[in-house]
Amino acid sequence: MRGFETERLLETPTVAVWDTRCAGGDCQHPRDEAGMHATHLVFPYRGLYVRHQGDDVAVAEAGQVLFFNAGEGHRITHPVPGGDAGLSVRVEESMLRELAPKALLRDGDLLAFREQRLRIDARAQVLVALLRHSLRENIAEALEAESLALTLTQRSLGPRTTHAAGASAGRQKLVDRAKLVLAGDLSRRWALAEIAAEVGVSAVYLTQVFQQVEGLPLYRYQLRLRLARALDLLGEYEDLSALSHDLGFSSHSHFSAAFQQAYGRSPTEFRQSVIRR
Repeated sequence: MRGFETERLLETPTVAVWDTRCAGGDCQHPRDEAGMHATHLVFPYRGLYVRHQGDDVAVAEAGQVLFFNAGEGHRITHPVPGGDAGLSVRVEESMLRELAPKALLRDGDLLAFREQRLRIDARAQVLVALLRHSLRENIAEALEAESLALTLTQRSLGPRTTHAAGASAGRQKLVDRAKLVLAGDLSRRWALAEIAAEVGVSAVYLTQVFQQVEGLPLYRYQLRLRLARALDLLGEYEDLSALSHDLGFSSHSHFSAAFQQAYGRSPTEFRQSVIRR
């Protein structure tokens, strides 16, 4: 499929994991990869795309889990250049039913989620990075990887760690426009008034609506985007000061402190324990 790459990192009777990368443009996420026709979870970790299911639209970026239900069509667009990458996780159906709260699932015999997406917390983001890096670096045996994948699934579906976006269509569209603005230049040190001007509302209204829809302040959302990108790039940078600069942090110490607070370990500790252990 043009512009799309998928790499199977793990497949057992319990769990399958793929690393998927899309170049952008008219690239479409595949549905014919073995196992990906079944209901599965996708954790974006780089870039951004928009998934359209009829009139329902979801902006997919790091910090979210997307639900791809078996047999449901969708359309993908890339309003921001650069494409996207994500970790796809399929859990054996009976186990997924056991892990998923009933409130998240539709009624009926077919396993399907009600929502397109949920927001996940920093701990779940770390688990995404742990699982991906461990499998790519061949430092996790199947049992460890299965355990990580199930823990990630349970954490992502848990009521204490997720937030389902809920708002009127107009407010959701406003928040989605703000997300696209931020994703378009992740390293830029935006002023609130600049973002508000880009989406055509007052700064006060934007902060209020964003908090109500996403369940966290706008500035913290941007911080999480940057930190999620850091999780993705840590293995590619020898100089972490350069990484912090490229991600728009005011200093390396600011980056390290934010990373430590979000993920419970410093960038150096994370790289040493996960990527180069």
